[in-house]
Amino acid sequence: MNKIKLASYLMFTISIIGLGYALIFNPANWIVYGISITLIPLFLLSLGLINMAQATKEEEDERTREPFIGY
Repeated sequence: MNKIKLASYLMFTISIIGLGYALIFNPANWIVYGISITLIPLFLLSLGLINMAQATKEEEDERTREPFIGY
């Protein structure tokens, strides 16, 4: 789970920095379109992964007692 948390927070910060760049520095239109097409979905994906990586107390106990072995 630590790899998922690390990757999702990294994607989150990259998308926030890129979107902030597009809003603050006002680059050419095609750059803003490219940033928005790639980084807004990346932002939403990272939020979903952050929520999935966080476990409740009940799930933490289940994960330690019965690790996932696959189907």
